Amino acid sequence: MLTKNKKDSERKFKVVSLFAGCGGLDLGFEKAGFNVAWANEFDSTIWDTFAYNFPGVILDKRSIVDVPSIEIPIADGIIGGPPCQSWSEAGAGRGLNDARGKVFLEYIRIIKDKEPLFFLAENVSGMLLPRHREAFFNILGKFKELNYNISWELLNTKDYNVPQDRKRVIIVGYHKKMGKHFEFPKACQYSPTLKDAIGNLEEPIAAKIYNKTNGNTQKIPNHEYMVGGFSTIYMSRNRVRSWHEQSFTIQAGGRHAPIHPQAPKMKFIEQNKRIFVPGKEHLYRRLSLRECARIQTFPDSFIFKYASLVDGYKMVGNAVPVEFARILAEKIMLDIKAAKSVTPKSPSRVSAPAFATT
Repeated sequence: MLTKNKKDSERKFKVVSLFAGCGGLDLGFEKAGFNVAWANEFDSTIWDTFAYNFPGVILDKRSIVDVPSIEIPIADGIIGGPPCQSWSEAGAGRGLNDARGKVFLEYIRIIKDKEPLFFLAENVSGMLLPRHREAFFNILGKFKELNYNISWELLNTKDYNVPQDRKRVIIVGYHKKMGKHFEFPKACQYSPTLKDAIGNLEEPIAAKIYNKTNGNTQKIPNHEYMVGGFSTIYMSRNRVRSWHEQSFTIQAGGRHAPIHPQAPKMKFIEQNKRIFVPGKEHLYRRLSLRECARIQTFPDSFIFKYASLVDGYKMVGNAVPVEFARILAEKIMLDIKAAKSVTPKSPSRVSAPAFATT
């Protein structure tokens, strides 16, 4: 059996969170029973939000390239989603040739040095585009070289208790001493809808001039929405999902937030051109930040700190949906507890046995 200092039912398994963002993945793992012991996030606009919602977690604020492995605590698992812009279908798509794409190699470097019992990496579906497939399988090969059994899938979060169409690549590695591969949980039988997620929220308030926050004047925290015009790119597609449907993907840019389902679906004019239904223009507003957070399955008790709504929407849109993370984390927890024939790793210069004392 696994080498432990406490019974499985008593101990808290530790995880380290890299590229933590505002903490959607972290919160999901905490809900599954893990203890987030240490996190790293370089974006200063996120620090206040993370610190407020995870007051007991040490937050390292350096760029990951400047963090020596020896300074990262020993943990049972490493979780995180390296920046996805370089792999995005809508972006330049530079992959590993972009500085942001190369941080994936930093993620691998830390896993190699710390050798946790498991790791989980999340990224956008653009990783699987033909122009990136060679780089993607190169990454998988590097993970396998580190003595891990690798499992990966392209999943849609709407199949995992999230009211949102959101396709993401999930890579899970189990150290070979666990003696098994991660098997992805089956899809849930019911997908929650926009009505389930935001149907009971009252009308939000508009952002202040220059899309600054209304601050503490809000009755419901973060229930405010970005104002301003809609680009021709935005108007080229329907941006409205009905109450009985799941939301479009919540993106990191507030100007691209979906339209609230109170509005009718946009009227087709010609290819790449739609308009708001005449006479109903007043119904077309972007989803509020709190509505986006609910669609990302954050609880209302999770408060986002920002001066500009631009930063607020970015935090929410870049996060891993909490329920999606929880379901994956619960499966990992079960596998850890069920693992057999595991022997502790010999101490090395930068790490210690994967199962550390709590």
